[in-house]
Amino acid sequence: MTDLPFPPTDLGAFLQLCDGRWMSLRSVFQLDGSEDWHSSERGELVMECVEGASDAGPSLEVRNGEGRQLASMRFAADGALVLQASQGDQSGQWQLHGDGCLELTLPAEAGASLRERIWFTKANLRLRSTTLMDRDGTPRQASFCSEIRRVTAPGS
Repeated sequence: MTDLPFPPTDLGAFLQLCDGRWMSLRSVFQLDGSEDWHSSERGELVMECVEGASDAGPSLEVRNGEGRQLASMRFAADGALVLQASQGDQSGQWQLHGDGCLELTLPAEAGASLRERIWFTKANLRLRSTTLMDRDGTPRQASFCSEIRRVTAPGS
């Protein structure tokens, strides 16, 4: 992993940087004025970058700490994204910005959209912000997640 460019300059390098076991802290904010407006959760994620076949782009496989599959994201060269999860399959778009930030956009219910931005501040620190917006652009929910890669000590 140390020979990868930082920040990542292409999708392949970005997804390879995601490989590994991550400790995660996620805060979710409901923006509808409800009394239960905030929640936080800790977790562990295992991510694996899988190179695509000749006609398919790379994918990112996401499992929980116990190894249960949570999602699979397939990235096409034209910017199309296919998310396969227990809630069903969804199609959206991906874009890697010049600063190394990966942005995912997926449709949500009732014309809403979900936008997630993922970036690294260091190779072992990944940040994510997600915003769920109504059709008219009004934000309904926001979340922020910090993830720290679990590493093993040299010689272990």
